Amino acid sequence: MELFTDIFEYQYLMNAFLAAIFAGIVCGIVGTYVVARRMVFLCGGITHASFGGLGIALWAGFNPIGGAMIFAILSAMGIEWASDKGHIREDSAIGIIWSIGMAIGALFMSLTPGYTSGDLASYMFGSIVTVTNEDIILLGIFTALCVIGAVLWWRPVMYLAFDRDFAMSQGIATRTASYFLTAIVAITIVLAIRIMGIVLLLSLFTIPAVAANSLTKSYPRITLWAAIIATVGAVAGLVASYNWEVPPGTCIIFILTLVLIAAKLLSLHLKTRLNASENHT
Repeated sequence: MELFTDIFEYQYLMNAFLAAIFAGIVCGIVGTYVVARRMVFLCGGITHASFGGLGIALWAGFNPIGGAMIFAILSAMGIEWASDKGHIREDSAIGIIWSIGMAIGALFMSLTPGYTSGDLASYMFGSIVTVTNEDIILLGIFTALCVIGAVLWWRPVMYLAFDRDFAMSQGIATRTASYFLTAIVAITIVLAIRIMGIVLLLSLFTIPAVAANSLTKSYPRITLWAAIIATVGAVAGLVASYNWEVPPGTCIIFILTLVLIAAKLLSLHLKTRLNASENHT
């Protein structure tokens, strides 16, 4: 546990530790909505499309995360608008935005003076130790807002995730809410890119929610357990990465995968016991 002894000595380790906690909480909350609404592919499309914003911002000398944020939100709104209006199928829109974003990012990164392959790798696979104080403040504020929103509006979000027609019957402005929540997904993606990277980020949204869903069918409980699992997995992955000197993103994925397997086995065991009890009675 060297990390916990060195964390108070080095600011970059404290930033990485806080980033793992905040990213775990917010990805668990937002990931539950993503999985419940079956928009994982959309999430992947936004993640890869944001690479275009990264490339343009690096080329122009701006903050890469700011560029990715603008690109991700615009891409998310474009996909939502195209599928909502019926101009193009959602999966087709995602595929187009996905490929165009990656192509734009690769082009502008190659045109950036002093560009090296290491710049690309840090965004593709994550580099949690490069998280700045400003990143932590922004991620912390956003996480707090997501927690408050999840507590206050979990029922409308659940309605929208599972049954849009029922949500409309309850007086919810489904179109506006869909655009707003899609923007939230986009912002979450960009703020978590430094932790997991574009390639690996999707796992932090999906695996905790799927694992939690194996243990409970209640949307609020899934959200809570997904946030806990994602946070524990992110922190444990950071500790393993620091001790064994391996990439943190891969450690986080492996740990979350083990948690998912354990959750599935536990769920299977509980179902077997329940069936045996019912047969006995």
